[in-house]
Amino acid sequence: MQRDERFDKAESVIKTGFIINIFLMTMKLAAGYWGQSNAVFADGIESACDFIAIGGTLIALKLGRKPYDPEHPYGHGRAESLSAVLVSMVIFITGGWIMVDSIKSAISMEFKPPEPVAVGAAFATIIIKEFLYRFSQKVGAELESPALLAVARDHRKDAITSIATLAGVTGAYFGLGIMDPVAAGLTSLFIIHIGWETFRSASHDLMDGSAPEGFVSCVVKLAEAVPCVEHVHEIRARRSGQYMIIDMKIEMDPEMTVKESHEVATEIKRVIFSELPNVGDVMIHIDPHDEEHEDPIRL
Repeated sequence: MQRDERFDKAESVIKTGFIINIFLMTMKLAAGYWGQSNAVFADGIESACDFIAIGGTLIALKLGRKPYDPEHPYGHGRAESLSAVLVSMVIFITGGWIMVDSIKSAISMEFKPPEPVAVGAAFATIIIKEFLYRFSQKVGAELESPALLAVARDHRKDAITSIATLAGVTGAYFGLGIMDPVAAGLTSLFIIHIGWETFRSASHDLMDGSAPEGFVSCVVKLAEAVPCVEHVHEIRARRSGQYMIIDMKIEMDPEMTVKESHEVATEIKRVIFSELPNVGDVMIHIDPHDEEHEDPIRL
């Protein structure tokens, strides 16, 4: 998949969620107001907050798809991780807000009997948001896009929130008003956990965290399979948006010419690009095989 194809696909998925979110927000606000359900109306307000996250993600994708330039020699991929942090903040705030609101409702013991339309709105939201989560998660995993995976988690957060809303509204409809704040309070803990996982993953990438062990071992295997490569004795990999950037040191015959070494290094890059479409660049340092060598480093 070419670079533009990757970003077009990610942007298409996010735009789909954005448009559907407009419909859900309108539906929940109307159902909450006319159906006399504070829980459903609050769920609609929460959907409105998601526009900040999704809108920020769309902007991040437009920045992230820009190629490298003199001011950003490693590209603009980190914009996706920054947008994932933004999404995590929205999820955190949502979880905290729901928890505080549920505590206030439980203390006040003021419960209103909702109309059936409020129950229907909560149920429809669960179905639609779970579909959006599975769709976004599948494409996000395929593209290894931090921004898209964060949006997918946000959809899952909305589905979980609506489950609590449905439980509370249904209970209130049958006279058990206390179910609304209790279900919302328990769900807020799940939402906060989702926010933490999203933040942890994005901050790991922003801090140049190491790549998964399986990815590194795969790169080593591909490089060492190239003729004239004796050994890969050091390798680093970090994420920049949808792509991985690799730094590796390889050992080769010290008698090889600079031109021959360059050809081998170029072949290594070709092989890695061919087998791993999510690799953006590979920097290769060549060391002589069977000789003591130490590269200075200050990190």
